[in-house]
Amino acid sequence: MDYSPLIAPVVVLVAWSLVMMAWLVVARLPAMKKAGIDLKTRVGGRGAQLDGVLPDESNWPGHNYVHLMEQPTIFYAIIFASILMGLDFPINVKLAWGYVIIRILHSIVQATFNRVIVRFTLFALSSLCLIGLTVHAAARIIHDCGWFNG
Repeated sequence: MDYSPLIAPVVVLVAWSLVMMAWLVVARLPAMKKAGIDLKTRVGGRGAQLDGVLPDESNWPGHNYVHLMEQPTIFYAIIFASILMGLDFPINVKLAWGYVIIRILHSIVQATFNRVIVRFTLFALSSLCLIGLTVHAAARIIHDCGWFNG
């Protein structure tokens, strides 16, 4: 392997984000047509403006796609920082995969039956993975700086 094992979870999460982008299109376009929204004549607008106009279920994949553009950006940053710091230890690889798998589960929940307590639990668990990765990187920086070496 010529690359860090931390790269694979990044690629999978990016690929999943693209799946969710396609899912939002497949969910919204028929609902927009049914609601009489004509994309040829519509000017501007944001996906959030479709809340209350389209059925909730047709907006859920879009909501999740937005979520995949939020917290995962921190995941990407800490993964690339970890790679640059040489922190591709098995525990960090497991935390990275845990984060990605849990985020995919979160997406499936939000885009299908969308129970808030299930989504919140998955969000909290994925956040713990992210915290673990961040603590490992911060501990390495603190150790290398010699702040606690007396």
